[in-house]
Amino acid sequence: MVSRSRSLLTAVAAFLLLVVLWELAKLVLPADGVTVGGTRLLPRTGDAAMPHVWTVLERLGTPEVAGAGSRTVGAAVASGALFTLGLALGGLVIGGVSGVLLALIMARFGLVQRAALPYVVASQTVPLIAVAPLVAGWGGKIHILGWAWQSWASVMVIAAYLAFFPVAVGMLRGLTSPAKADVELFRALAAGWWTTLLRLRLPASVPHVVPAVRLAAAAAVVGAIVAEISTGTRGGIGRLIISYAQAATGDPSQMYAAILGAAVLGLVAAAAVGLLDVGLKRYRGSVS
Repeated sequence: MVSRSRSLLTAVAAFLLLVVLWELAKLVLPADGVTVGGTRLLPRTGDAAMPHVWTVLERLGTPEVAGAGSRTVGAAVASGALFTLGLALGGLVIGGVSGVLLALIMARFGLVQRAALPYVVASQTVPLIAVAPLVAGWGGKIHILGWAWQSWASVMVIAAYLAFFPVAVGMLRGLTSPAKADVELFRALAAGWWTTLLRLRLPASVPHVVPAVRLAAAAAVVGAIVAEISTGTRGGIGRLIISYAQAATGDPSQMYAAILGAAVLGLVAAAAVGLLDVGLKRYRGSVS
């Protein structure tokens, strides 16, 4: 309980520090930024480029567009964030399950680990902006029992692509973390591979898997937002950022409100992993 409260206070303190640095930059730096020899070294800090934090927060309660009956910016951001969160969590589940299965296979067969692990690492060097159009193009050709591939499915697949790597690597590290003496003890007791997996390797992997899943959750959110922008999927926070950015010259606070919603979305996804941490807390430190 104490550690969880400390983590919450740390997160709040980090946010307040970011706010202070933002306002300090507006106060100290020139409004037109700093340019040396035609190269801009520091960004513009005027209200058209960096609105005050309180201006962004106030914008959340104003109508999205002028006119009666229009929803507020905050409502639009919340709706888009929930849509993106659903796709990101779906991608996290798909990527997480795939990563766990591959880690189990690699831990069981050394040949598979030596053959597959370099490709798993190399897969993360491919730019996401190049992967998104390929997934959307390939998915558009899929038709199963009358169901046509939707753009949101492409977003979920891309989110799973980013979530897969940290889970696979973290799980593999956890499965191979038990001390050699512990493994030898199970062998001396004539325990099979499955018994060793359930009684030794899986409990030992918990301290490695939970941080990996937390990282995967944040990566899935980033992947979902970028994929929404790349594939043109409507309804999510990514598309909302693009829509608001088109009017950023006249109302930059609206765009920053959407960006703030995306940041909060990442924190919510990472915090959701805390439920997994609570459920597996009994295994932490149970195996040296």
